[in-house]
Amino acid sequence: MSKKIVIIGSGSLVFSRTLTIDCLSYDHLKDSHFALVDIDEDRLKYSGQIVDRIIKDNDLTATYSMHTDRKEALEGADAVIISILTGGYEPIALETDIPMKYGVDISVGDTLSPGGVMRCLRTLPVLIDIAKDVVDICPEAWVLNYTNPMSMLCWGMLKAVPGIKLVGLCHSVQGGIKHWAKRMEIPLEDINYECAGINHEAWYTRVECNGEDLLPRMRAMTTDQKVWNGETSKMEIFKHFGYPVTEGAAHVSEYSPWFRKRPDLVQRYCHRDDNHWNGMHGLIKEIYDRPDWKEKMKEMAERDVKYELKRSHEYGSMIIAALFGGESSVIYGNVMNDGLIDNLPRESCVEVACFVDKNGIQPIHYGTLPSPLAAINSMQISVQKLAVEAALETDPEKVFQAIAMDPLTGAVLDLDDIRAMTRELMQAQKEWIPAFAERPLEDKPKLDYVKEAGNEWIVDSAEENINS
Repeated sequence: MSKKIVIIGSGSLVFSRTLTIDCLSYDHLKDSHFALVDIDEDRLKYSGQIVDRIIKDNDLTATYSMHTDRKEALEGADAVIISILTGGYEPIALETDIPMKYGVDISVGDTLSPGGVMRCLRTLPVLIDIAKDVVDICPEAWVLNYTNPMSMLCWGMLKAVPGIKLVGLCHSVQGGIKHWAKRMEIPLEDINYECAGINHEAWYTRVECNGEDLLPRMRAMTTDQKVWNGETSKMEIFKHFGYPVTEGAAHVSEYSPWFRKRPDLVQRYCHRDDNHWNGMHGLIKEIYDRPDWKEKMKEMAERDVKYELKRSHEYGSMIIAALFGGESSVIYGNVMNDGLIDNLPRESCVEVACFVDKNGIQPIHYGTLPSPLAAINSMQISVQKLAVEAALETDPEKVFQAIAMDPLTGAVLDLDDIRAMTRELMQAQKEWIPAFAERPLEDKPKLDYVKEAGNEWIVDSAEENINS
């Protein structure tokens, strides 16, 4: 019996096409029905044309439909894939440029930082509405979320709609180990590894090939100049804490207080002419500023070259194939920490190995992370928790508190400046966070140190304060 796969946000430039090809590469999914959903009718039209080409190029019996009405598309769904961008390019530019005015230098900003918190505020309400629709219309369907900030959004959806069958998916785990295999010139299929942590900051704590521990060899590569130049902050974390992190340097550089708090550090770690992914300022704007998207999608729909069913390394199709009659598989997914990583908060969203078969997605207990790695993860989890609570409770003070707890922001600004920056961000993005329209962030008086002299208060100098 054919399966119905709903793709919400099907108008993306590449992602929808990739997942469609991936699913159709499995024999038992070649007759699937793809329900494409997007609020942009032009993008939806092109995504339909691309799927039509894929089906015809490979002489398949698969079918598709196009929908601007999400509820209509969800009828009878077996799996739901979510990959959306709430607000488009404009809020991304705002949440990059406004922090920079205050000295908070963001590269990607889709996971942590002021950008990650603001993206959570404008995206989580939309995903909660989708989750509620799924539970009402197709409660047995598994939801595969690819939308960032991954941990915050999965945490918030599961808290608001506990009946949802949900896993969050990223490609940093399998992508990261692929890079290491290439560096070591070892076939990827010969490497066994174990990984755990949180999204964009999970850790490879075991890497082996034919019984050989590869971690000492990998540690030695952190001080190889060529390797270091390519992923500076990532190699610094590995060098000092002993284990490789999954995500690339552009992300890693903004998740801690160590790499972007001063211009000289940005110059050392993040500005590399030969590799923008090392953490150049505003990289996220370059990624999403695509005025040529219509021409690109038209080109994909009308290309002369035949589409081949060549499978990518995304986990989505592997999960769907295993759930519906294919071979079981192990993937890395983002789920709530129900005793999976012993030394991370139980109320947190973690990234761990998951076993997938016809019975569902079953997270695998990892155990205890090395203490320094758990400490680094915990810095992020505190931000995530406050951001989720801020969105669910429509609490502007928790928006401020989440941003104040961000490691990079706290390394650069004092609390008064963080409050001013948060207020400016919320005001600039009021169109996309309507729940906060009647709940602006309260102002607080900004004080300088003064001393009493008779009936007057006199501002004290820094030198006097130090010597008193």
